[in-house]
Amino acid sequence: MKRWIMGAVVATTLAGTAEAKRPMTTDDLLAVKSVGDPQVSPDGARVVYVVSEIDKDAGKSNSSLWLVSTAGGEPQRLTSAPGANNHPRWSPDGKTIAFVSSRGGSSQVWLLPIDGGEARPLTKLPIDVDGPIWSPKGDRIAFAAQVYPGKTPEETAAKDKEKDEAKSKVRIYDDLMVRHWNDWDSGKRSHLFVADAKTGEAVDLTPNLAVNTPPAPFGGSNDYAWSADGQSLAFTAEPTKDAAWSTNTDIWLVPVEGGEPENLTADNPAADASPLFSPDGKHLAYISQSRPGFESDLWVLKVRDLASGETKDVSSHLDRPIQGFAWKDADELVASIDDRGLVSIRTIPLSGKAGAYQWIAEGGVNNGASVGPEGKTIAYVHHSAAEPAEVYLWNDRAKRLTSHNAPLLSQLDLSPMESFTFKGADGDEVQGWLLKPPGFEPGKKYPVVFLIHGGPQGAWHDEWHARWNYPMFAAPGYAVVAINPRGSTGFGQKFTDQISRDWTGKVYDDLMSGLDFALKTYDFLDGSKVAAAGGSYGGFMVNWICGHTDRFKALVSHAGVFDLVSMYGSTEELWFPDWEYGGPPWKELKHYLDRSPSLFVDAFKTPTLVIHGALDFRVPDAQGLGMFTSLRRVGVPSRYVWFPDEGHWILKPANRIVWWREVHDWLAKYLK
Repeated sequence: MKRWIMGAVVATTLAGTAEAKRPMTTDDLLAVKSVGDPQVSPDGARVVYVVSEIDKDAGKSNSSLWLVSTAGGEPQRLTSAPGANNHPRWSPDGKTIAFVSSRGGSSQVWLLPIDGGEARPLTKLPIDVDGPIWSPKGDRIAFAAQVYPGKTPEETAAKDKEKDEAKSKVRIYDDLMVRHWNDWDSGKRSHLFVADAKTGEAVDLTPNLAVNTPPAPFGGSNDYAWSADGQSLAFTAEPTKDAAWSTNTDIWLVPVEGGEPENLTADNPAADASPLFSPDGKHLAYISQSRPGFESDLWVLKVRDLASGETKDVSSHLDRPIQGFAWKDADELVASIDDRGLVSIRTIPLSGKAGAYQWIAEGGVNNGASVGPEGKTIAYVHHSAAEPAEVYLWNDRAKRLTSHNAPLLSQLDLSPMESFTFKGADGDEVQGWLLKPPGFEPGKKYPVVFLIHGGPQGAWHDEWHARWNYPMFAAPGYAVVAINPRGSTGFGQKFTDQISRDWTGKVYDDLMSGLDFALKTYDFLDGSKVAAAGGSYGGFMVNWICGHTDRFKALVSHAGVFDLVSMYGSTEELWFPDWEYGGPPWKELKHYLDRSPSLFVDAFKTPTLVIHGALDFRVPDAQGLGMFTSLRRVGVPSRYVWFPDEGHWILKPANRIVWWREVHDWLAKYLK
């Protein structure tokens, strides 16, 4: 058995000691400034990045660009216009920053001269654009925009207007997916455009593409890249058929002057994504999965020799998923790696040799690496349970460049996460986290909030989470225990695989064993006052727990699957149940029935708070309503909190306030 504390140095430096500190509130959580997307200038002297702040009264976020010297010093704010000002990218000569701004009424590419002068719009399309990246010579900018395939931006805008003005809002479909994540399919697709960097005149490079590039709903500019000579663009695109039950994406290459795209990864029926050319133009790196139909297969880093076509896997020996990467130089990459509840940045040589690497950033979560000239400086974002994200810089050693949240953190009692391991199912080692409550006093007993993560192939990291925030759960005086059971990522692909087709077996044993271990090991945990909370798969497990144990005083089920059979016909990404349950219900009915919480309602006893969003198309809200209906039907104390304007995640400031109020009130009712 092992226990250790992660991120303690950072927590002490930024948050100070617990003297005269106070617990965090919902207002504090919303006041945290979100810092991200650091970009090192071509000369390595400066970093531009984005700071987002929530306007609670207006119910929206405002983002702005900031600049800081790599030598340190006070950051300078570059933009002050309200709304979105984000995705900054340096021109190759370092004189101009391209970014996306909504200041003109729609999201367009703007150019900001770095040595003085006002920003000016480059694109003036009648549709929104996103993700600008410069060509190597600085004469062109690639970006993405949604159009109807075969139609121009002007024709797309006209068709949208026609739809808006139509008296009938009927939707008619002949194929899947009808809806995805939290949007109905409008028929539009994200396409790759290239604009002249002087005139803004833009051309759709994929005018007839019937699928999205970058892939929906979470693809971005890391899914397309310029070749070193600026003559072509590599991009990631969705499959052209069977999109609802295929995880395949491919890397394509298209000439910037127009022409038929070439599929570079057609031989892999699984996912390929995030292409990036080496600085010398000789190689193309990208991440790849090997098993089709499985969205959580190991993401490995591959490098293709553009002259010979030979492709080499350089990271699978790590047995850890790659979350993001950049070229350090022509012979080496840097990658963010999901590893045992942490996300670290390390170098990976083209040789792919185990051990031939250098650690760039360890502890907490580190991502968004941007590399300076000759790989001598690397900017990235670091955060942990005790520190919201800030920009850090590596130059032989790591240092913090920004402290936007320091004034707020100086007031708050934030403890570092403590990691522990225990024996789970089959005697395997399983990891978990413990967070002490604010104002912790040795010898005193504290109620416990037991967190169960979603995915199910996900993980609790030592991170600052904007929604399921550890200090917010602890704020009323609770200790937080969060287990990374079977199915969690970052503990080897075999461990991740072991939840598929077994959502209620070893993972349940891991969770209960982890809770038992924590209660036995930490004498300040009150085993008589424990509540469990989870979202998505975590919500499913809470629903399952409700019918299989009465050890908890209260439960919180957010966006949880309740009935597996009806879930299949109403969710959107069918590859997920096909893989996780072994096939559709008409082929694997016994599996569905054995593991559906809806069939164990007669054993429900624990008071349960059920939360769902009406726009959740991943786990449709009928699942939450079914759980609540069943709880009421058998007389179990319960409450249903339904958000008509939210999806799988609760994002709007006013709704986040309600979410935390309801969760805290429910926990207090049964734990205080």
